[in-house]
Amino acid sequence: MTGARPLRVMVIDDEAPARNRLRDLLGDCALKMPLEIAGEADNGRRALDLLPSCNADVVLLDIRMPDMDGIEVAQHLQKLETPPAVIFTTAYDAYALKAFEVHAIDYLLKPIRVARLIEALSRARAIAPLRPEVLDEIRREGRSHLSVNERGRIHLIPLGEVLFLKAELKYVTVRTAEREFLLEESLAKLEQEFLGRFVRIHRNCLVAKDAIRGFERASAVDADGESDGGWAVVLNQVSEKLLVSRRQQHIVREFGRIL
Repeated sequence: MTGARPLRVMVIDDEAPARNRLRDLLGDCALKMPLEIAGEADNGRRALDLLPSCNADVVLLDIRMPDMDGIEVAQHLQKLETPPAVIFTTAYDAYALKAFEVHAIDYLLKPIRVARLIEALSRARAIAPLRPEVLDEIRREGRSHLSVNERGRIHLIPLGEVLFLKAELKYVTVRTAEREFLLEESLAKLEQEFLGRFVRIHRNCLVAKDAIRGFERASAVDADGESDGGWAVVLNQVSEKLLVSRRQQHIVREFGRIL
């Protein structure tokens, strides 16, 4: 690989000894192939903040991390215009490793050996981009955050701050108390992923159960011609009210909070 541009590698692991070990291993690898350490992070949030500016070609990404695990970090990484290649690292995760084998996703089993690391890095530039649907399949729980790409950076939206999700054309509007975001995901897929957290009030709208203050009689007609006499959801933290479709009127009885 003489003359090749150095491979830029970022290390993401919540344990300092593991990061130190990987730095040492990468130093050994650098004697045999052109590479440099682009940066390191001790959690997923920090990694997503750093990645747009560190120009990494590949990330060594620990699976087991608090707050946001490696699988979710990889999901958010796909929002970058040119996401880096991902090589997962793990002490042992039988479920994930089986899925990685099925989908030909590269991983390193701890304790990592120099020869195996060199092998993985040597083919890093040829690693196919991770497919979002594969990462969805591997994750056994819903994400802790939604994410959008804003001016080349990944903006994380904590799920607990989402008041409602509303489908409009090919986007889903994500509403928090502070602002709106546009998400390129399917409303039906989001409903399935976060089953139990949101309730469908209309074919195009999911509302966070914890955000519902109550219901009041509606005084407007929606785009589908829902007439006066229906119900609207009154939300915590924002003044916007959302119409409940006729088909979903039963949720008014289920929640029982008439204002």
